[in-house]
Amino acid sequence: MQSWEIHWNDWVRILLGNMPPEFLVEVIIRVLFIYLLIMFCIRLMGKRMAAQLSRNELVAISSLAASIGIPIKTPDRGLLPALLVAIFVVAAQRILALVLFKNQGFEAQSQGNISILVDDCCLNLKQLKSVRIAREEVFAELRFQGIKHLGQVKRLYFEAQGNFTLIINKETQPGLCVLPSEDTAYRAVQLYNKEIHVCQKCGNKTQQDNAPCGICGNTTFENPMI
Repeated sequence: MQSWEIHWNDWVRILLGNMPPEFLVEVIIRVLFIYLLIMFCIRLMGKRMAAQLSRNELVAISSLAASIGIPIKTPDRGLLPALLVAIFVVAAQRILALVLFKNQGFEAQSQGNISILVDDCCLNLKQLKSVRIAREEVFAELRFQGIKHLGQVKRLYFEAQGNFTLIINKETQPGLCVLPSEDTAYRAVQLYNKEIHVCQKCGNKTQQDNAPCGICGNTTFENPMI
């Protein structure tokens, strides 16, 4: 459009664009077709598409939505190209799922590996840095799972799909408090072991006074919760 054709009070153009009003009826038909097509494609790509998506599945559904959304808005585009795109995406995803099932090495390369963020009551700071997750984000996830300190945690896995998996320590040990520092009142009423200290950064139990942490080299410690 030319600049002289644009007027702020041209409500017909603002609401309908340059399409005739009759095209609105066609839009409803196109949306219904695309909606049913996407639902059918998701059904073909498996139950996981309706739950947690892997990287490959996320790419598939994003490509599907982006490619077949064009016919909804453009009257000179037919629905057959959208159908062909959908068939290609579904076929490619199913073939890739079969390859991943048979080749674990390729699956690890495409999906990523599991990372251990908490290992026997201590934060794995190298893994946190590798997967770019902040320490406080881990603490927030633990609080969401009902954990108050690291002594309750045997393992915290960061799955390839981006989920957290928590394994509770059968024998709870004193551990670094994961409660927010802003909640001083609640932290103050917790029980602490006054005889030992743990690293404030990773939760490792100190072996001797005034010595750096054997895991991360941190020099600040605190009494662990029990």
